[in-house]
This record gives sequence, structure tokens and C-alpha cells, in this order.
Amino acid sequence: MFRSKPICIIALLLSITAQAQLQLAAPFASHMLLQRNQPIHVWGKGTPQHWVKVEIGQQTATNQVAADSGWSLYLPAMPANTQPLSMYVVSGTDSVVLTDVLIGDVWVCIGQSNMEWPVKKSLHAAEAMAAAQQTLLRFYNPGYAGKNLYNIAFSDSVIRRLNTQQFYQGTWQRCDSSSLPDMSAVAYFFGQHLLNNTGVPQGFIQLSIGGAPLETFIRREALAAHPQLAAKQQGHWLSNDALPVWVRERGLQNTGNNTSIAADDLGPNHAYKPGFAYAAGVAAFTSMPIAGVLCYQGESNAQEPERLAEYAALNELMINDYRQVWQQPKLPFYFVQLSSIEATNYKSALWPAFRNEQRLMLDKIAYSGMAVSSDVGARHDVHPTDKKTIGQRLALWALRDVYGKKVTVSGPLPITARYKNGRVEIRFAHGKGLQTPNAAALQGFSLNGEASVPAVIKHNRIIIYTQIKPEAVYYGWQPYSNGNLLNAALLPASTFKIAVQ
Repeated sequence: MFRSKPICIIALLLSITAQAQLQLAAPFASHMLLQRNQPIHVWGKGTPQHWVKVEIGQQTATNQVAADSGWSLYLPAMPANTQPLSMYVVSGTDSVVLTDVLIGDVWVCIGQSNMEWPVKKSLHAAEAMAAAQQTLLRFYNPGYAGKNLYNIAFSDSVIRRLNTQQFYQGTWQRCDSSSLPDMSAVAYFFGQHLLNNTGVPQGFIQLSIGGAPLETFIRREALAAHPQLAAKQQGHWLSNDALPVWVRERGLQNTGNNTSIAADDLGPNHAYKPGFAYAAGVAAFTSMPIAGVLCYQGESNAQEPERLAEYAALNELMINDYRQVWQQPKLPFYFVQLSSIEATNYKSALWPAFRNEQRLMLDKIAYSGMAVSSDVGARHDVHPTDKKTIGQRLALWALRDVYGKKVTVSGPLPITARYKNGRVEIRFAHGKGLQTPNAAALQGFSLNGEASVPAVIKHNRIIIYTQIKPEAVYYGWQPYSNGNLLNAALLPASTFKIAVQ
């Protein structure tokens, strides 16, 4: 067994690893977390024809290095393990040892700045830092080229990293006072809630990018094969009207006419370029199983009617493609509905309709879940700081779907609106115990998307009295929503527009 090797020999082998032929792929490092209950895939590079042996815990596997120097093997599935393990990899005289490895659930996090938003800037930062030493939480939280550089041209040092090999740079970390401040607050509070309620170690591969459109996280080949969305990867991306205007403007500010930036048929590389974040980050992890995908994205896709109209299709394409490449057809996909913000100083006029489009995604995308965030929005800030509420609401879906807990996962979601005898009656899923905070007057309903109308709660249904049958009922239909409908679990109702029957 490899564990019997004297410490001095292991240290010597580690010291020569940099010069040796044996290499593990980028996702593998000390402090990592591997997915429980699924075969453990390990791969890398080595000397052709040599044999590679991998051991972790009581499991071992061997395979021969191929002629192209690649090797790949699978170890049997393992249950969650809260006691750190070591992974030993040996090929000939070369050896690599990874320490402090856990088995649990791994979540890939994508999106833009609200997913990236760090714990240190969140409303509950002090609370989180007081309990920072949580060794059963693990983060792969790489920095990326161009981070926090928006309306300026990229420097030469950034430009050198605008390729799929160097764009993201980082490694696995344990949750502690050093790693936690810069970790995604949504992901942290999601993971903490799951850990506290299940005891299963949680790991996060955090690949979100401030301002990024959803298109960058979608594989180019998937876009090309989609009849409605193929135009997004045809022609120079900076002048492609099928992509969000703001995204292209920011990309042009960063890249300009700089000919030293690596480019292909779509134009210069950039974090916002269609398919780029997928190729630079997501693709590296598709050969290892995960528990699910978390997504907080939409602000960059919510400024034009054309982008709003296609957003559900974009998400459906992305997650179905992820399920195919990961070979996990029931891979969970949990996302955050856009929050509330005034349209006075921010281009958010389309946000009510966008939030409704996100609500409709729940019916279009199997094994999905949505966290409503409109009630914790910031009136004049696109970055609400209460990420704890959002993370915990996302965690409810995982607690039910992944861990089998009996919890309410959502606030009220409309099922039907029927008109009869001078009143509209709205029925809801997750509608048990309809109420308002502190028994306040019910707000947020409209029959035309503009003027508010009185509404009352009766027998877990909403009643709106009107002498004329309306075409639709709207709820929360303002960029900064004043809706206050809750259910018994105190979860807020989603923004919605529903036709009246």
C-alpha cells in the first residue's frame, strides 16, 4: 500500500514531481472535494506505456498511459467522508500526493457579479467570519483575467492571460479566515445551510464573472446547433446584434483594436465572448461528476426585449447541454430570479417581465429550482448585499431534491386565474398559509401591469373584485417590487403575469 512509504521518500518524490512526466489534470489539488456516490474519475499526463496507479482511502485503480501521454482511470464510488483522505498517484519513479481530500457534494457556480459577490461585502459578513473555520466546506475560487476592469483597455498582463489555459487561475482551498472573505457569498451561505442540515461536506467550483452574459457559459457547439440561437456565434462577436448591447460595448472598451489579443473566427478573446468561460473554465470539470449547478445571472441579458424573449431558451439549452456533457441527465439546476431595483438610475424597465420569464423556466426545465430575491433587493443598487437569504432559499431546493428533506422550497407560484361572478380567483402552488408580513395590507397586484388594485386572501387564494373580466393579472410588476405575498414558510411570491380564464 502506498500509505506505508516513509515520509522522507514521499517528500523526495514530491520534490521531483515538477521535473517528472507524471501530472494530474488542473481540477486535482490538495484540499479538494470529490463527488460522493459516483465513480471517481482521475486523469492527467504521463510517460507513454507506463502504468499509473491511484489510491484514495481503500480504493485503488490502475491504467496505462496512452501514446499521446494521456491517462484516465476510475475508482469506485465512495460515500461522503468527513475525515480527510490522501490521494496517492504513482507511475514508475514519479509520484504525486494530494492531502486533505474530502468526499461530498460538488456544485458548479456560474453567473455574474451577484454570484461572484464576496462574503466580505455581504450583509452578514461579520457573522460568516466569526465562524470562518469550517473545514467541511471547500472552495475552488479562481481569479480571472480582467476582473474588476470594466470601462478601460486591458493591460498587457491581462491580455497575456486571455486564453483558455490561463484565463482562470486558482486552486482548492478549505473554508477559513483566509479563503472565506473572497468566496461567493451566495455559494457560501448555500453550502453552510446544507452542511448544517445534512452533515455532508460541500464543495464549490466558482466560475462566475462580473457582468458576464449567459452566452459565455454555453458551449459553442451547443449554440451552433440551436436554430434560434446559432446566430450568437456567427461573425465578429463585438458587432453581433444577436448579443446584448451592453456586453459588446464593455468588450470593445476592454479590447479595442488591440491585435495582440488571442482571437478566432468570433474575434478577440474576452470573458463575455460566447462560449469563452465554458471553454476556459467549465470544460475542465465536465469529466468529473458534480451534484448540481447554481446560477445567479441575468442583469446583462435583461436590457433589451429581444434578449428577454430568448432567455428561457438560452437557459434550457445551457443546462440540457451540461447534462449531456456531464452524462447526468437529472443534474439539478438552481437559479436566482433577478431582484428589485428602481429604474430611475438603472436600465431595469424590463425586469418585471424578465423575472416572469425566469418563473416560467421552472416549467420548461426539469429538475430546476428558483430562489425569489425581489423582497431583498436594493432600491438603487444592482448588488443587494443580503446574500444569506438567497443562498438559503437555493439550499431549500437541494434539501428536498438531493437530500430528501420535507421542506417547502418556494414561495407562492400561480397555477390558474379564473373570472366568475365579478371576481378573479388565483390559485397557487406552494400556497399554503398565504399571508403578508405582520398582517399588512396586501400589495403588488394589477390588472394592466401599471395601476394597483385591491386584493384579498381567502382560503389560500387571492381574490380580486372587478366588474369586467381582465385579460391578465400581474403581480410584482414594477422594477422595484412592492409585492408582499408570503406563504406559511414565509417565502415570497414570484413576480408573475398570468392569463385570466
